[in-house]
Amino acid sequence: SPALIGCFIVDRQYFQEIGLLDEGMEVYGGENVELGIRVWQCGGSVEVLPCSRIAHIERAHKPYTEDLTAHVRRNALRVAEVWMDEFKSHVYMAWNIPQEDSGIDIGDITARKALRKQLQCKTFRWYLVSVYPEMRMYSDIIAYGVLQNSLKTDLCLDQGPDTENVPIMYICHGMTPQNVYYTSTQQIQVGILSPTVDDDDNRCLVDVNSRPRLIECSYAKAKRMKLHWQFSQGGPIQNRKSKRCLELQENSDMEFGFQLVLQKCSGQHWSITNVLRSLAS
Repeated sequence: SPALIGCFIVDRQYFQEIGLLDEGMEVYGGENVELGIRVWQCGGSVEVLPCSRIAHIERAHKPYTEDLTAHVRRNALRVAEVWMDEFKSHVYMAWNIPQEDSGIDIGDITARKALRKQLQCKTFRWYLVSVYPEMRMYSDIIAYGVLQNSLKTDLCLDQGPDTENVPIMYICHGMTPQNVYYTSTQQIQVGILSPTVDDDDNRCLVDVNSRPRLIECSYAKAKRMKLHWQFSQGGPIQNRKSKRCLELQENSDMEFGFQLVLQKCSGQHWSITNVLRSLAS
């Protein structure tokens, strides 16, 4: 198994040799994933024993906050910085936070990096190729975050209702439905990123008969749909084929007074939160 849950059987001496659990993590959340990655990259393996008998006795009163989000996020970034090499950007993208100056103190990781060097561990790319080839790689993403129009900066591009494929503008909250990813192939992907090749594909913004729609990227590509957009930070978003721009239009019938339209470019400007590499228009 590429990773493990929080209960496992391990040889005590081996566990000590590979560094036990990371004492720099807070509360819990992420230590099991870190251990799985470390074991594989450092020459070990994780096996699932389906006939095992285990029990979990939960304490009656937990001495920590019920909302562990901040701790899990911090722990995840700690794992990324020690073990994930050039793929650490995936964790920052998943949490929708900037890779530089995130404002999150992950603690001192000097000892954990030294442990990795001492154990002569393999790269995270090796782990992805050899242990978890089903995991999708998103090295082509060059910008991510929420996408805002200068005409109405308190609204963000949103995937809209799950049952529909119509993107909307909604009050900015920065949660998963408003996650936007711009790729080096000029695709705009909206919503959750598909974790593995076996899951549903990501959804791309497409010009469908002059209307903005969210279509599975692989389907849109196979059907040669209009899914490529020219975009530079602070500039317009223009479809490469139709030459129409994604813009806001006032509409009193919409919940927040604006709707997304594709029309002749009028000079509206868009900005995305985090840029990893230059956005060439």
